[in-house]
Amino acid sequence: MEGHTKMMFILGLVAIASISQIYRVEGAGECGKNTTPDNEAIKLAPCATAAQDENASVSQSCCVQVKKFGQNPACLCAVLLSNTAKMSGVDPKIAITIPKRCNFANRPVGYKCGPYTLP
Repeated sequence: MEGHTKMMFILGLVAIASISQIYRVEGAGECGKNTTPDNEAIKLAPCATAAQDENASVSQSCCVQVKKFGQNPACLCAVLLSNTAKMSGVDPKIAITIPKRCNFANRPVGYKCGPYTLP
């Protein structure tokens, strides 16, 4: 009887795991439900030079895009640390300075972005 109980327990766990996968709810990522940080990174193309060179001026079009992401610091960080950003040559240590270089008064100062902190 002990073997039968173990088998029923294991089958019960398998059933629960299967049902939970069927009814799993897809949660929104850092940048929302219908996009990914890699997709959003493309929008920061105007920031390419500023994200690689801390002495480069930050264009107005870059600041406009970054301001949109600034409403959601988790998304901004995910975008700056995304594979698309990395493949584009973005240096996250420099890129996280862009909100400050755009002179945003209400930027997320001190927000932890991976191993970096927003200035």
